[in-house]
Amino acid sequence: MARIPFCKETGHRKALGRAMRKLKGKSDTAGSEFASSWGEVTLHPRQNLRRRTRKPTGSSPGALPPLTHTSPASVITMTSEISETSGTRTAGMAVKTQRGLVYGPSGQRLDLYRPENASHPATTVLLWHGIGPDERDVLEPLARTAAARGLLVLVPDWRSDAADGGKAQLLESLAFARKEADGLGGDGESCVLAGWSAGSGAALGVALRPEITEGWRPKAVVGMAGRYDLPARTTGTAPLDDLAAGRAPAVPVHLVHGSRDTVVDARHSRDLAAALRATGRPVTLQEPDTDHAGVIMTEYDPAANRCVPTTAEHAVQAGRLVAEALAKAGGAS
Repeated sequence: MARIPFCKETGHRKALGRAMRKLKGKSDTAGSEFASSWGEVTLHPRQNLRRRTRKPTGSSPGALPPLTHTSPASVITMTSEISETSGTRTAGMAVKTQRGLVYGPSGQRLDLYRPENASHPATTVLLWHGIGPDERDVLEPLARTAAARGLLVLVPDWRSDAADGGKAQLLESLAFARKEADGLGGDGESCVLAGWSAGSGAALGVALRPEITEGWRPKAVVGMAGRYDLPARTTGTAPLDDLAAGRAPAVPVHLVHGSRDTVVDARHSRDLAAALRATGRPVTLQEPDTDHAGVIMTEYDPAANRCVPTTAEHAVQAGRLVAEALAKAGGAS
């Protein structure tokens, strides 16, 4: 059986160092776009946790609006030891980042990316990573690019190796997005639900089975490099099976899948698009010339067994295409 190159926490910091060395050697637009997205790796003395500290460029970092929540502080909090705020500039709007927000009783954390000087509430995107546990950092290049298009992007960790396959954590992060986005500069009830790889089926599952969220559906679903014939992590049923049983997402679905993906073949997105069209549901499918990792602006590093940022043109272009799809899904462009 071929080795499936999903990203793991092991070896991440070495891979990050390699990525930074590559980025420092680049002088083109793509290189400068991501060089500001990664900073030095330091070891926090109190928590003995590795964390990225950023060297902001452009505007000085400032405080984000306070959370407007009524949840217990033990559930939703930001600690100075683990959370941080920074500002950088990507192609487009300046982007502000807030890291390490605890989003629910599980204690899991998410990172927030938003346009720095938005004049109105930004469309909210909740972006779920794939099957590798706790990999929110892998989606940073894409999240930053999407935020530069005027979106508030929330990227949570979740663990596929949890007893329930990650369902509780995924739904906790969704509840947080709906409740707290307004106080973070976004719109919680008008939320685009998006996912990469295993996260894509999880996102579509919510739209197909709104009973798991008390009848709520996202504004749209954006799926990247996903399979839809396997049980969704949020529902336990395969989206294609739900469609065959007469269920419908009732919202637009936008699919992006690399034509050179050897981990999850693009036919899985084609099959879903065909099933949705057969029932008259709105769906778009784009197949950029990239692979499984490239669709989120990364490349697979076999030495680290992990996805790391890349300046490869095919990945940069694919990521911009995804960011555009997210913006259009949310009505931001």
